[in-house]
Amino acid sequence: MPARPEDSLERTRVVKAPDDRSPEVTLVPFAEAYRDGRAFRSRSGPRSAGRLFPLVASLVGYDRSRLRSDVVAGTTVAALALPASMAYAELAGLPVTAGLYSLLLPVVAYALLGSARWLVVGPEGTIALLVASGLAPLAAAGSPEYTALAATLALVVGLVFLAARLLRLGWVADYFSQAVLVGYISGVAVLIILGQLGKLLGMSSDRSNAVVGVVDMVSRIGEANPATVIVGIVSLALMFGLALWFPRWPAALIVVLLGIAVSWALDLAGDGVRVTGPVPAGLPSIEMPVLGGGQALTLGGVAISIFLVGFADSILTARSFAAKRNETVDADQELVAFAASNLAAGLSHGMPVGTSGSRTAVNLDMRAGSQVSGIVSAAVIAVILLFLTDPIQYLPAAVLGAVIIVASLKLIDPDQWRALAAGSRTELMIAAVTTFAVINIGVLFALVVAVLLSILDVIRRAAAPADAVLGWSKTSDRYADVTAVADAEVTPGTVVYRFSDRLFFANVHRFKRRVWAAADAAPKPTWHVVLDLEGVPDIDSTAAGALRELEEGLTSRNITLDLARASSSLTESLDRFGLADVIGPSHLHATVSAAVEVATARPAGATGGTGQAAGSG
Repeated sequence: MPARPEDSLERTRVVKAPDDRSPEVTLVPFAEAYRDGRAFRSRSGPRSAGRLFPLVASLVGYDRSRLRSDVVAGTTVAALALPASMAYAELAGLPVTAGLYSLLLPVVAYALLGSARWLVVGPEGTIALLVASGLAPLAAAGSPEYTALAATLALVVGLVFLAARLLRLGWVADYFSQAVLVGYISGVAVLIILGQLGKLLGMSSDRSNAVVGVVDMVSRIGEANPATVIVGIVSLALMFGLALWFPRWPAALIVVLLGIAVSWALDLAGDGVRVTGPVPAGLPSIEMPVLGGGQALTLGGVAISIFLVGFADSILTARSFAAKRNETVDADQELVAFAASNLAAGLSHGMPVGTSGSRTAVNLDMRAGSQVSGIVSAAVIAVILLFLTDPIQYLPAAVLGAVIIVASLKLIDPDQWRALAAGSRTELMIAAVTTFAVINIGVLFALVVAVLLSILDVIRRAAAPADAVLGWSKTSDRYADVTAVADAEVTPGTVVYRFSDRLFFANVHRFKRRVWAAADAAPKPTWHVVLDLEGVPDIDSTAAGALRELEEGLTSRNITLDLARASSSLTESLDRFGLADVIGPSHLHATVSAAVEVATARPAGATGGTGQAAGSG
């Protein structure tokens, strides 16, 4: 088969315009087009200021319409964040002010440095639990020392994030696969929803497992507060109704404001409906917490746990929402942003912060278009802390629970589950196991299990990569998989085999078996084997030995071995292991077509053997 013109590796060409009216265009040689080897550095990316402060880039073309959306979104998120953060502070064993202060400077810090312009940060339930368990041995919950330790812990968490950025550990996020992402977000959504059911019933459970806790409350449903149940049902109905009939209205904000007004007018607290309660007024002072030397090691271990959970949660949540908006998230920049947010929390008497999936969903639902919504949210919290703490005390917990439930339902995407089911049963299993683990075992352990499953899946795929026997397709005008392209025709006496992954110790035995099997299955006696190695970027010493054995085995049977389309890195590896000399320069070809043409030009059985492969090698 003659070599195709398009297979050649030209460095420059002269192209004529289709209409023949414009002058000829000369393509620039690679070395000149990409100066200093910067072949993958985008010239259209943000300037240095935009890379360090993504807010600058997002404000390009900012107009009044986007400002209006950001103000509505920021105000809505603030209304949800204030009582939720108070609850998370109490869960961590801290005064409510620790949660409120964490909605100010940390949020502004993320708005300036975060790459996900719609992500919402602040106190979160999982992190609050880690704070409580980590600080319990060191001081009494609620004491001044305990509060100071929490602020110091936030500083240490920030330093861990910063160290991770300096060590360029953003790649760790790449091991959270799509299956892990879908399963994790779905599990978190279910966990959040289950956690809000008690607010809708006016009940609580002392069970540590969320599912068991719900079962416990259902078994005691007679203890539910009727007024709270009515408030919860009405709030849910309003949320769903507004979303259905008035999708552009800020349903969450409307329901929160109505809840405060009705609670105040009807004195729902007097009927047993749990409300937020008094909120201390004022802004935090900025100062460095004092850390005792004996506590540093303990706080360091807790901080690493919070880092692992917080970073995983943040990157998974951010990438999940980014995928729906055709956007990307810079993991390294997220490390910087969360370092700054936690440092700011520590300096302002707050607590460690993370990502809120539910409030992020609300933020997007309100059409937030930039990090300005976060700045607005912090400003609203500051105004409330200074002047408007009295109305917030009337907000029913059931209203807050209804808003969070509706927002969390949007985190579960059936289309993503269907895509996993259609594409890979293994990935569907990983997602399902991750969801189950998040709900029943715990976030940290669930992430460990999910990542291990993903790594095992990578190993499985690497050990059995895609391969194919190729034939010439006149329709496609190329060599194609004979099992996938109907008109692909094999050249008599020649087997063209393609292997599509790095060749290394885990897959070399499969590689040899498949080559011998392809030669045995050929319709005519095999005299030539051509390996299409375009998909093989490199080999290790085990693979080099396997190639040497394969060449020797084929030669002993009078079968010639030719290699096609080896990359420069693979060619260097062949030279380094001495294989280029063993195989011979005349057996290395730029294209499959050239390899087949040269191979078939040789006399069949020129080495004096039988010509038909026998055995698996």
